[in-house]
Amino acid sequence: MNKQPATAQAPAQTGMSATIWLLLILLSVIWGGSFLFGRIAVLEIPPLVVVLARVALAALAIWLFIAITGRKIALSRWFVINIAGMAILNNVIPFTCILYGQTEIGSGLASLVNAMTPIWTVIIANFLTADEKLSKRKMLGIAAGFAGAAILIGADALRGLNASALAQATALLATISYGFAGVYGKRFRQQDPIVTAAGQLTFSTIFMALIVLATGTASNLEMPSTLAIWSVIGLAIPCTAFAYVLFFTILQKSGATNASLVTFLVPLSAIALGILFLGEQLEVSHIAGMLVIGTGLIILDGRFFREKIN
Repeated sequence: MNKQPATAQAPAQTGMSATIWLLLILLSVIWGGSFLFGRIAVLEIPPLVVVLARVALAALAIWLFIAITGRKIALSRWFVINIAGMAILNNVIPFTCILYGQTEIGSGLASLVNAMTPIWTVIIANFLTADEKLSKRKMLGIAAGFAGAAILIGADALRGLNASALAQATALLATISYGFAGVYGKRFRQQDPIVTAAGQLTFSTIFMALIVLATGTASNLEMPSTLAIWSVIGLAIPCTAFAYVLFFTILQKSGATNASLVTFLVPLSAIALGILFLGEQLEVSHIAGMLVIGTGLIILDGRFFREKIN
């Protein structure tokens, strides 16, 4: 799934009204759509250029939203320095890795690999935080997650690490970056999450522009098709800018745990969209890997195991 920026402290609400469930499902479809749009875009446009266009258009949309809603902006030196790091961990590295991976793998499979994000976050948090240590339940969930990833990528890797396996590994690297971003982002809990998202996307735009210029990626770029252009716009506006606003709405109304349920839903929507619009097919090993990773996420979530596995 595409990973969200640093989250503000959420209220201790745990209820899930029908409205929140509808918003959650809508968000999962939008973030599932990001894998569809990304797959279409990278077939014609270099991944680095797609990432640049994505973050630039999304930054513009978020700043327009801030202007329209009249949000107050108080930027400090601390915020500027730290948000630059967040941009690298939460946008530049993962967006590039996922889109590079999608030059070889379908949208559904990319979303399945992306479901490893919460598992990496738990592992990284254990070493870098004092209040999120591993428990037996978490270790069991992590083990299931790695088993699922091995099933997903293993078949291709055993055939000699062909392009598909390398692409899946690259997508998996994105989830590690997201994991670090989740821990790093705790420092922004007292910041307005929308302003945090705007700052993150702005710095991401600067970094990606420098990378594209340095690599000369756009020097021989041909005019893409209308479908590819609209896919980039879809990737940037609904799947990045609007998705951030929607996610933070759910976060504020229902809390972080309930908002994280979107992780379970994104692969389902991404797979459905890939099959419906791109004619993609998943192998048995991919489905099996998805089920094992899903089991790991359910264990990590802890709702059904909290009293049985400590």
